[in-house]
Amino acid sequence: MNQLSQRLIRYCKINTRSDEESTTIPSTASQVAFAQMLTKELEEIGLSQAFLNKDNGFVTATLPANVDNGADPIGFIAHFDTADFNAENIDPQIIANYDGQDILLNKELDIVMRVSDFPNLKAVTGHTLITTDGTTLLGADDKAGVSEIIEAMIYLLAHPEIKHGEIRIAFGPDEEIGRGADHFDAEGFNVKFAYTVDGSTIGELEYESFNAAQAKITLHGVSVHPGTAKDKMINTAKLAIEFNGLLPQDEVPEKTEHYQGFFLLQDMKTSIEEGWMTYIIRDHDSTKFQERKQLILDIADSMNKKYGTERVSVVMNDQYYNMGDIISKDMRPVELAKQAMINLQIEPVIQPIRGGTDGSKISFMGIPTPNLFTGGENFHGKFEFISCEVMEKAKATIIEIIRLNAVK
Repeated sequence: MNQLSQRLIRYCKINTRSDEESTTIPSTASQVAFAQMLTKELEEIGLSQAFLNKDNGFVTATLPANVDNGADPIGFIAHFDTADFNAENIDPQIIANYDGQDILLNKELDIVMRVSDFPNLKAVTGHTLITTDGTTLLGADDKAGVSEIIEAMIYLLAHPEIKHGEIRIAFGPDEEIGRGADHFDAEGFNVKFAYTVDGSTIGELEYESFNAAQAKITLHGVSVHPGTAKDKMINTAKLAIEFNGLLPQDEVPEKTEHYQGFFLLQDMKTSIEEGWMTYIIRDHDSTKFQERKQLILDIADSMNKKYGTERVSVVMNDQYYNMGDIISKDMRPVELAKQAMINLQIEPVIQPIRGGTDGSKISFMGIPTPNLFTGGENFHGKFEFISCEVMEKAKATIIEIIRLNAVK
Protein backbone atom coordinates (compact mmCIF):
# COMPACT_ATOMS: atom_id res chain seq x y z
CA MET A 1 0.00 0.00 0.00
CA ASN A 2 1.61 3.25 -1.14
CA GLN A 3 1.73 6.58 0.66
CA LEU A 4 -1.23 8.07 -1.24
CA SER A 5 -3.53 5.17 -0.39
CA GLN A 6 -2.37 5.20 3.22
CA ARG A 7 -3.15 8.89 3.50
CA LEU A 8 -6.64 8.37 2.10
CA ILE A 9 -7.38 5.51 4.49
CA ARG A 10 -6.17 7.56 7.46
CA TYR A 11 -8.37 10.49 6.46
CA CYS A 12 -11.40 8.30 5.69
CA LYS A 13 -11.39 6.86 9.21
CA ILE A 14 -12.10 10.34 10.61
CA ASN A 15 -15.79 11.26 10.67
CA THR A 16 -16.24 14.66 8.97
CA ARG A 17 -19.89 14.41 8.00
CA SER A 18 -21.54 17.79 7.48
CA ASP A 19 -24.94 18.72 8.92
CA GLU A 20 -27.54 20.65 6.93
CA GLU A 21 -29.48 21.54 10.08
CA SER A 22 -26.50 23.26 11.70
CA THR A 23 -26.00 27.02 11.49
CA THR A 24 -22.30 27.07 12.34
CA ILE A 25 -19.37 27.41 9.91
CA PRO A 26 -18.26 24.69 9.42
CA SER A 27 -21.46 22.86 10.23
CA THR A 28 -19.80 20.25 12.49
CA ALA A 29 -17.05 20.35 15.10
CA SER A 30 -15.42 17.28 13.54
CA GLN A 31 -14.71 19.30 10.40
CA VAL A 32 -13.02 22.00 12.46
CA ALA A 33 -10.76 19.40 14.09
CA PHE A 34 -9.95 17.89 10.70
CA ALA A 35 -9.10 21.31 9.26
CA GLN A 36 -6.78 22.01 12.19
CA MET A 37 -5.04 18.69 11.58
CA LEU A 38 -4.67 19.44 7.88
CA THR A 39 -3.17 22.86 8.57
CA LYS A 40 -0.50 21.33 10.76
CA GLU A 41 0.26 18.61 8.20
CA LEU A 42 0.63 21.14 5.38
CA GLU A 43 3.14 23.06 7.46
CA GLU A 44 5.05 19.87 8.24
CA ILE A 45 5.43 18.84 4.61
CA GLY A 46 6.98 22.20 3.80
CA LEU A 47 4.25 24.28 2.19
CA SER A 48 4.18 27.97 3.00
CA GLN A 49 1.32 30.16 4.23
CA ALA A 50 -0.61 27.21 5.68
CA PHE A 51 -3.65 28.87 7.19
CA LEU A 52 -7.03 27.91 8.62
CA ASN A 53 -9.56 30.67 8.03
CA LYS A 54 -11.89 30.43 11.02
CA ASP A 55 -14.50 32.57 9.28
CA ASN A 56 -15.10 30.13 6.41
CA GLY A 57 -13.47 26.87 7.53
CA PHE A 58 -11.10 26.67 4.55
CA VAL A 59 -7.49 25.53 4.89
CA THR A 60 -5.16 27.12 2.34
CA ALA A 61 -1.45 26.80 1.61
CA THR A 62 1.06 27.73 -1.08
CA LEU A 63 3.75 25.96 -3.04
CA PRO A 64 5.99 28.89 -4.08
CA ALA A 65 7.05 29.16 -7.70
CA ASN A 66 10.48 27.81 -8.61
CA VAL A 67 10.58 29.51 -11.99
CA ASP A 68 10.44 33.21 -12.86
CA ASN A 69 8.85 33.19 -16.29
CA GLY A 70 5.50 34.75 -15.57
CA ALA A 71 3.63 31.46 -15.16
CA ASP A 72 0.11 32.13 -13.92
CA PRO A 73 -0.62 31.12 -10.32
CA ILE A 74 -3.16 28.28 -10.33
CA GLY A 75 -5.10 26.45 -7.64
CA PHE A 76 -6.38 23.02 -6.64
CA ILE A 77 -9.40 22.63 -4.38
CA ALA A 78 -11.10 19.74 -2.58
CA HIS A 79 -13.64 19.35 0.23
CA PHE A 80 -13.20 17.30 3.37
CA ASP A 81 -16.78 16.85 4.53
CA THR A 82 -18.72 13.70 3.68
CA ALA A 83 -22.31 13.15 2.64
CA ASP A 84 -25.49 12.42 4.56
CA PHE A 85 -24.79 8.73 5.24
CA ASN A 86 -23.35 6.83 8.19
CA ALA A 87 -19.75 7.97 8.75
CA GLU A 88 -19.14 6.51 12.21
CA ASN A 89 -16.44 3.86 12.59
CA ILE A 90 -15.45 3.74 8.92
CA ASP A 91 -13.37 0.62 8.36
CA PRO A 92 -11.83 0.68 4.86
CA GLN A 93 -11.21 -2.73 3.28
CA ILE A 94 -8.32 -3.46 0.88
CA ILE A 95 -8.84 -5.73 -2.10
CA ALA A 96 -5.58 -6.42 -3.93
CA ASN A 97 -5.66 -7.48 -7.59
CA TYR A 98 -9.46 -7.34 -7.79
CA ASP A 99 -10.75 -10.31 -9.82
CA GLY A 100 -13.79 -8.64 -11.38
CA GLN A 101 -16.31 -10.67 -9.37
CA ASP A 102 -18.85 -9.77 -6.68
CA ILE A 103 -17.27 -8.30 -3.54
CA LEU A 104 -18.32 -9.51 -0.08
CA LEU A 105 -18.18 -6.34 1.97
CA ASN A 106 -19.53 -7.73 5.21
CA LYS A 107 -19.80 -11.47 5.84
CA GLU A 108 -21.70 -11.13 9.11
CA LEU A 109 -24.41 -8.93 7.56
CA ASP A 110 -24.23 -10.60 4.13
CA ILE A 111 -23.65 -7.30 2.34
CA VAL A 112 -22.38 -7.88 -1.20
CA MET A 113 -21.42 -5.39 -3.91
CA ARG A 114 -22.63 -7.21 -7.00
CA VAL A 115 -21.23 -6.67 -10.48
CA SER A 116 -24.77 -7.06 -11.83
CA ASP A 117 -25.76 -3.96 -9.83
CA PHE A 118 -22.49 -2.09 -10.40
CA PRO A 119 -21.07 -3.04 -13.81
CA ASN A 120 -18.54 -0.22 -13.44
CA LEU A 121 -16.55 -2.65 -11.29
CA LYS A 122 -15.44 -4.50 -14.42
CA ALA A 123 -13.36 -1.49 -15.50
CA VAL A 124 -11.12 -1.81 -12.42
CA THR A 125 -10.39 -5.52 -12.70
CA GLY A 126 -6.79 -6.11 -11.65
CA HIS A 127 -6.64 -2.93 -9.57
CA THR A 128 -6.19 -2.60 -5.84
CA LEU A 129 -9.49 -1.33 -4.46
CA ILE A 130 -10.42 0.37 -1.21
CA THR A 131 -14.02 -0.34 -0.22
CA THR A 132 -16.28 0.08 2.81
CA ASP A 133 -17.22 -2.69 5.21
CA GLY A 134 -20.83 -2.37 4.04
CA THR A 135 -22.06 -0.32 7.01
CA THR A 136 -20.75 3.19 6.19
CA LEU A 137 -19.72 5.30 3.27
CA LEU A 138 -16.00 5.47 2.52
CA GLY A 139 -15.41 9.21 2.27
CA ALA A 140 -13.31 9.16 -0.89
CA ASP A 141 -15.72 11.93 -1.85
CA ASP A 142 -13.71 14.01 -1.39
CA LYS A 143 -10.86 12.93 0.83
CA ALA A 144 -9.40 11.31 -2.26
CA GLY A 145 -9.10 14.78 -3.78
CA VAL A 146 -7.53 16.13 -0.59
CA SER A 147 -5.04 13.24 -0.52
CA GLU A 148 -4.13 13.47 -4.20
CA ILE A 149 -3.48 17.21 -4.02
CA ILE A 150 -1.30 16.86 -0.92
CA GLU A 151 0.69 13.98 -2.39
CA ALA A 152 1.22 15.97 -5.60
CA MET A 153 2.62 18.84 -3.52
CA ILE A 154 4.93 16.45 -1.66
CA TYR A 155 6.19 15.07 -4.99
CA LEU A 156 6.90 18.54 -6.37
CA LEU A 157 8.73 19.55 -3.21
CA ALA A 158 10.93 16.46 -3.61
CA HIS A 159 11.51 17.09 -7.34
CA PRO A 160 12.54 20.73 -7.82
CA GLU A 161 13.66 19.89 -11.36
CA ILE A 162 9.95 20.08 -12.29
CA LYS A 163 9.46 23.77 -12.92
CA HIS A 164 6.22 25.38 -11.81
CA GLY A 165 4.60 28.66 -11.04
CA GLU A 166 2.95 29.45 -7.72
CA ILE A 167 0.46 26.79 -6.69
CA ARG A 168 -2.32 27.50 -4.23
CA ILE A 169 -4.34 24.74 -2.58
CA ALA A 170 -7.57 24.94 -0.61
CA PHE A 171 -9.53 22.37 1.37
CA GLY A 172 -12.99 23.30 2.51
CA PRO A 173 -16.02 22.19 4.53
CA ASP A 174 -19.72 21.68 3.88
CA GLU A 175 -19.64 21.02 0.13
CA GLU A 176 -22.09 18.16 0.56
CA ILE A 177 -24.72 20.47 2.02
CA GLY A 178 -24.14 23.09 -0.68
CA ARG A 179 -22.80 25.83 1.58
CA GLY A 180 -19.03 25.46 1.81
CA ALA A 181 -17.99 27.65 -1.10
CA ASP A 182 -20.46 30.40 -0.19
CA HIS A 183 -17.78 31.97 1.99
CA PHE A 184 -14.69 31.08 -0.06
CA ASP A 185 -12.17 33.93 -0.22
CA ALA A 186 -11.66 34.01 -3.97
CA GLU A 187 -9.80 37.32 -3.90
CA GLY A 188 -7.41 36.08 -1.23
CA PHE A 189 -6.82 32.81 -3.11
CA ASN A 190 -5.39 34.96 -5.90
CA VAL A 191 -5.08 32.53 -8.82
CA LYS A 192 -5.77 32.82 -12.54
CA PHE A 193 -7.81 29.61 -12.59
CA ALA A 194 -8.24 26.51 -10.45
CA TYR A 195 -9.46 22.93 -10.43
CA THR A 196 -11.64 21.06 -8.01
CA VAL A 197 -10.40 17.49 -7.65
CA ASP A 198 -13.80 16.01 -6.90
CA GLY A 199 -14.77 13.81 -9.83
CA SER A 200 -15.10 10.09 -10.27
CA THR A 201 -13.79 7.72 -12.95
CA ILE A 202 -10.47 8.05 -14.73
CA GLY A 203 -10.29 10.81 -17.33
CA GLU A 204 -13.29 12.79 -16.13
CA LEU A 205 -12.86 16.45 -16.98
CA GLU A 206 -15.97 18.49 -16.29
CA TYR A 207 -16.59 22.16 -16.86
CA GLU A 208 -20.39 22.23 -17.06
CA SER A 209 -22.66 21.69 -14.08
CA PHE A 210 -26.33 21.98 -13.33
CA ASN A 211 -28.05 25.16 -12.37
CA ALA A 212 -29.56 24.24 -9.02
CA ALA A 213 -32.35 25.43 -6.75
CA GLN A 214 -34.24 24.13 -3.75
CA ALA A 215 -37.96 24.61 -3.14
CA LYS A 216 -39.34 24.16 0.37
CA ILE A 217 -43.09 23.73 0.25
CA THR A 218 -45.42 24.04 3.21
CA LEU A 219 -48.88 22.48 2.98
CA HIS A 220 -51.80 23.75 5.05
CA GLY A 221 -54.67 21.36 5.71
CA VAL A 222 -57.74 21.13 7.90
CA SER A 223 -58.00 18.41 10.53
CA VAL A 224 -61.50 17.20 11.36
CA HIS A 225 -62.70 14.00 12.99
CA PRO A 226 -63.09 11.52 10.11
CA GLY A 227 -66.66 10.79 11.17
CA THR A 228 -67.74 14.35 10.39
CA ALA A 229 -65.11 15.24 7.80
CA LYS A 230 -67.29 15.45 4.69
CA ASP A 231 -66.61 18.69 2.79
CA LYS A 232 -64.42 19.90 5.68
CA MET A 233 -61.22 17.87 5.95
CA ILE A 234 -58.24 18.80 3.80
CA ASN A 235 -55.46 16.25 4.18
CA THR A 236 -51.94 17.53 3.43
CA ALA A 237 -50.86 14.04 2.33
CA LYS A 238 -53.44 14.33 -0.43
CA LEU A 239 -52.22 17.85 -1.24
CA ALA A 240 -48.68 16.49 -1.56
CA ILE A 241 -49.82 13.75 -3.93
CA GLU A 242 -51.76 16.27 -5.99
CA PHE A 243 -48.83 18.70 -6.16
CA ASN A 244 -46.35 16.04 -7.22
CA GLY A 245 -48.79 14.69 -9.80
CA LEU A 246 -48.84 18.06 -11.56
CA LEU A 247 -45.09 17.90 -12.23
CA PRO A 248 -43.73 16.14 -15.37
CA GLN A 249 -43.55 12.52 -14.23
CA ASP A 250 -40.67 11.54 -16.51
CA GLU A 251 -38.47 14.49 -15.52
CA VAL A 252 -36.98 12.81 -12.45
CA PRO A 253 -33.41 11.62 -11.78
CA GLU A 254 -34.16 7.96 -12.41
CA LYS A 255 -35.46 8.73 -15.91
CA THR A 256 -32.99 11.39 -17.11
CA GLU A 257 -29.35 11.57 -18.21
CA HIS A 258 -26.70 13.80 -19.81
CA TYR A 259 -28.08 17.35 -20.20
CA GLN A 260 -31.64 16.49 -19.16
CA GLY A 261 -32.88 18.33 -16.09
CA PHE A 262 -35.22 17.09 -13.39
CA PHE A 263 -37.35 17.66 -10.31
CA LEU A 264 -36.51 15.52 -7.27
CA LEU A 265 -38.87 15.15 -4.32
CA GLN A 266 -36.09 14.90 -1.77
CA ASP A 267 -38.04 14.84 1.46
CA MET A 268 -41.67 14.82 2.61
CA LYS A 269 -43.50 14.76 5.92
CA THR A 270 -47.24 15.10 6.34
CA SER A 271 -49.97 14.91 8.93
CA ILE A 272 -53.58 15.80 8.16
CA GLU A 273 -53.22 19.47 9.06
CA GLU A 274 -49.57 20.23 8.24
CA GLY A 275 -47.13 19.01 5.65
CA TRP A 276 -43.69 19.79 4.23
CA MET A 277 -42.05 18.85 0.95
CA THR A 278 -38.55 19.64 -0.30
CA TYR A 279 -37.71 19.56 -4.00
CA ILE A 280 -34.40 20.08 -5.71
CA ILE A 281 -34.57 21.53 -9.21
CA ARG A 282 -31.81 20.94 -11.74
CA ASP A 283 -31.10 21.94 -15.34
CA HIS A 284 -27.98 22.76 -17.37
CA ASP A 285 -29.85 25.27 -19.54
CA SER A 286 -30.45 28.56 -17.73
CA THR A 287 -33.74 29.26 -19.55
CA LYS A 288 -35.14 25.81 -18.78
CA PHE A 289 -33.93 26.23 -15.20
CA GLN A 290 -36.01 29.38 -14.80
CA GLU A 291 -38.99 27.60 -16.40
CA ARG A 292 -38.69 24.74 -13.91
CA LYS A 293 -38.70 27.11 -10.97
CA GLN A 294 -41.67 28.98 -12.38
CA LEU A 295 -43.61 25.73 -12.82
CA ILE A 296 -43.29 25.02 -9.08
CA LEU A 297 -44.68 28.47 -8.34
CA ASP A 298 -47.45 28.12 -10.94
CA ILE A 299 -48.62 24.78 -9.51
CA ALA A 300 -48.79 26.29 -6.03
CA ASP A 301 -50.75 29.25 -7.38
CA SER A 302 -53.23 27.05 -9.28
CA MET A 303 -53.85 24.84 -6.23
CA ASN A 304 -54.42 27.85 -4.01
CA LYS A 305 -56.96 29.21 -6.51
CA LYS A 306 -58.65 25.81 -6.63
CA TYR A 307 -59.04 25.65 -2.84
CA GLY A 308 -59.88 29.34 -2.45
CA THR A 309 -57.13 30.00 0.09
CA GLU A 310 -53.40 29.46 0.55
CA ARG A 311 -53.01 25.71 0.97
CA VAL A 312 -49.53 25.65 -0.62
CA SER A 313 -46.72 28.10 0.14
CA VAL A 314 -43.27 27.98 -1.46
CA VAL A 315 -39.88 29.28 -0.37
CA MET A 316 -37.32 28.88 -3.15
CA ASN A 317 -33.62 29.62 -3.25
CA ASP A 318 -30.93 29.17 -5.89
CA GLN A 319 -28.02 26.98 -4.82
CA TYR A 320 -25.48 27.24 -7.63
CA TYR A 321 -25.22 27.87 -11.35
CA ASN A 322 -23.72 26.20 -14.42
CA MET A 323 -20.01 26.97 -14.26
CA GLY A 324 -19.83 26.32 -18.02
CA ASP A 325 -21.35 29.77 -18.55
CA ILE A 326 -18.11 31.21 -17.12
CA ILE A 327 -15.48 28.66 -18.17
CA SER A 328 -16.63 28.56 -21.80
CA LYS A 329 -15.42 32.16 -22.15
CA ASP A 330 -11.82 31.02 -21.55
CA MET A 331 -11.20 27.34 -22.12
CA ARG A 332 -7.52 27.42 -21.18
CA PRO A 333 -7.88 25.44 -17.91
CA VAL A 334 -9.89 22.78 -19.75
CA GLU A 335 -7.41 22.55 -22.63
CA LEU A 336 -4.48 22.41 -20.20
CA ALA A 337 -6.03 19.52 -18.26
CA LYS A 338 -6.96 17.75 -21.48
CA GLN A 339 -3.37 17.96 -22.75
CA ALA A 340 -2.02 16.78 -19.39
CA MET A 341 -4.18 13.66 -19.59
CA ILE A 342 -3.18 12.98 -23.20
CA ASN A 343 0.48 13.28 -22.20
CA LEU A 344 -0.16 10.62 -19.52
CA GLN A 345 -2.02 8.38 -21.99
CA ILE A 346 -5.31 8.99 -20.20
CA GLU A 347 -8.33 9.46 -22.44
CA PRO A 348 -10.08 12.70 -21.44
CA VAL A 349 -13.78 12.18 -20.79
CA ILE A 350 -15.38 15.60 -21.13
CA GLN A 351 -18.98 15.53 -19.98
CA PRO A 352 -21.41 17.64 -17.94
CA ILE A 353 -21.65 17.06 -14.21
CA ARG A 354 -25.10 15.87 -13.20
CA GLY A 355 -24.65 17.78 -9.99
CA GLY A 356 -22.32 20.52 -8.85
CA THR A 357 -18.98 21.10 -7.18
CA ASP A 358 -17.51 23.94 -5.19
CA GLY A 359 -16.23 25.05 -8.59
CA SER A 360 -19.81 25.81 -9.62
CA LYS A 361 -19.79 28.68 -7.15
CA ILE A 362 -16.11 29.60 -7.26
CA SER A 363 -16.27 30.05 -11.05
CA PHE A 364 -18.88 32.76 -10.53
CA MET A 365 -16.56 34.39 -7.99
CA GLY A 366 -14.07 35.09 -10.78
CA ILE A 367 -11.91 31.92 -10.75
CA PRO A 368 -12.78 29.53 -13.61
CA THR A 369 -12.73 26.12 -11.89
CA PRO A 370 -13.33 22.90 -13.85
CA ASN A 371 -13.41 19.51 -12.13
CA LEU A 372 -10.93 16.60 -12.31
CA PHE A 373 -11.35 12.89 -11.58
CA THR A 374 -10.27 11.25 -8.31
CA GLY A 375 -10.90 7.55 -9.00
CA GLY A 376 -13.75 7.16 -6.51
CA GLU A 377 -17.06 5.59 -7.53
CA ASN A 378 -20.53 4.88 -6.10
CA PHE A 379 -20.30 7.91 -3.84
CA HIS A 380 -22.62 8.66 -0.89
CA GLY A 381 -23.31 5.12 0.23
CA LYS A 382 -22.05 1.77 1.45
CA PHE A 383 -20.98 0.64 -2.03
CA GLU A 384 -18.45 3.44 -2.44
CA PHE A 385 -15.00 2.34 -3.59
CA ILE A 386 -11.84 3.73 -5.13
CA SER A 387 -9.03 2.37 -7.28
CA CYS A 388 -5.53 2.96 -5.94
CA GLU A 389 -4.16 2.92 -9.48
CA VAL A 390 -6.58 5.61 -10.64
CA MET A 391 -5.70 7.69 -7.60
CA GLU A 392 -2.09 7.64 -8.76
CA LYS A 393 -3.24 8.75 -12.21
CA ALA A 394 -5.13 11.65 -10.63
CA LYS A 395 -2.02 12.70 -8.72
CA ALA A 396 0.04 12.48 -11.93
CA THR A 397 -2.55 14.60 -13.77
CA ILE A 398 -2.28 17.34 -11.15
CA ILE A 399 1.51 17.34 -11.47
CA GLU A 400 1.40 17.39 -15.27
CA ILE A 401 -1.06 20.31 -15.32
CA ILE A 402 1.30 22.22 -13.05
CA ARG A 403 4.30 21.40 -15.27
CA LEU A 404 2.51 22.37 -18.48
CA ASN A 405 1.30 25.63 -16.96
CA ALA A 406 4.93 26.71 -16.47
CA VAL A 407 6.02 25.86 -20.01
CA LYS A 408 6.51 29.05 -22.00
